[in-house]
Amino acid sequence: MSSVVLYFQVHQPYRLRRYSYFEISKKHDYFNDELNAFVLRKVAAKCYIPANRVLLRLIRRYQGAFRVAFSLTGLAIEQMERYAPEALDSFVELAQTGCVEFLGETYYHSLAALYDRREFVDQVQRHAELMENLFHYSPKVFRNTELIYSNEIGVLASQLGYKAVIAEGVDEVLGGRSPNHIYTVPGIGLPVLMKNYGLSDDIAFRFSNQAWHSYPLTAPKFASWVHQLSGQAEILNLFMDYETFGEHQWEATGIFEFLEHLPGEVMQSSEWDFDTPSGVVDRYGACSEINFPRLTSWADLERDLSAWRGNRIQTAALGRIYSYGKALVEAGNAEALHIWRLLQTSDHFYYMCTKMFEDGDVHSYFSPYESPYDAFIYYMNILRDFELTYLDKRLVETIPTLGVDEINPSAAKPHQLENPFEGYDPGEEQGPLKEPPGI
Repeated sequence: MSSVVLYFQVHQPYRLRRYSYFEISKKHDYFNDELNAFVLRKVAAKCYIPANRVLLRLIRRYQGAFRVAFSLTGLAIEQMERYAPEALDSFVELAQTGCVEFLGETYYHSLAALYDRREFVDQVQRHAELMENLFHYSPKVFRNTELIYSNEIGVLASQLGYKAVIAEGVDEVLGGRSPNHIYTVPGIGLPVLMKNYGLSDDIAFRFSNQAWHSYPLTAPKFASWVHQLSGQAEILNLFMDYETFGEHQWEATGIFEFLEHLPGEVMQSSEWDFDTPSGVVDRYGACSEINFPRLTSWADLERDLSAWRGNRIQTAALGRIYSYGKALVEAGNAEALHIWRLLQTSDHFYYMCTKMFEDGDVHSYFSPYESPYDAFIYYMNILRDFELTYLDKRLVETIPTLGVDEINPSAAKPHQLENPFEGYDPGEEQGPLKEPPGI
């Protein structure tokens, strides 16, 4: 017997507004509430609500034989509560079926694991409390922000009580082995589930690509690929952003019909079922240890950390925001701590990425700014106001000025696709967003 593990990531950041240098020390509202509300409601209507309806039908149709897993960031849940409570209700309804697993992660979708261990632990624990309070579920499997992973993160997850972790199936890490088995963290035996990025990305990125040699992708065709793995795989980990369904791949592409029919096509073979990460860990044994010689992620072609800290403006911004941690925790100002944590969200640094070509196109698609340099300037202006508003002046005087004068905004900008934010007017008269392309 073998199992497909469907895991979906749900996240929406608090996007920053275009904060001018001349607003420093005068205005302390940093977040673009109108844009955030617009995006959340749009994604809820196009993805979360209709996709959850499909999953609920499948769970009922197959009476427990179909199971899925989610991780939802605290920020996505906060915004659903505020802007689209019906979407959040639909996740609660899925939770009540008993066929959905919710994974643990950082509440703020941050990079704290790389910079501040105490902050990382606090965010993971806060997220676990949210899962318990909202879904009455205690997470057993851990996924770090953007699948950022290393041996050390695996050890941390084990120390926090998790029974398994998930990671990207990076070729150089696997060293010729298959991602379709369970591995373990060296020395401690914690199970590691590796994403099959080839088959995952066939759905998430190539589904509507008419130039792709396997277009169109149908449920029977994909199921035939799954069946070819029989006897060679215990598990097939299909990990992707939930927004794949209806947002990145529009409804008109047939993505919902694909999701509706995939389980039945796969389970036509008695050798395959669908299970959760916890379920497969309980059912199947590990084949060997897996050593991660470097930090990995599920982003970009490199599958490393260059999407968030691959250039000087990103490292400058990251160094500055995490330099505040000790002082803010000691001060105990709840409002300041919450804002600081919102400013840690990985998306802010993703928007500062200056990569070119295909990866640059993807970064530009998600960014609400005209360029990575704009994202950096607005962010650093906000940090300066945050320092003046919330930090002790003596501490502020010890923080060096970082990077702005050394950055060259006239450098070549990456090629940009039309994206979901094009046409957005940041002024008082805010026009509608243009429809984003399917990718």
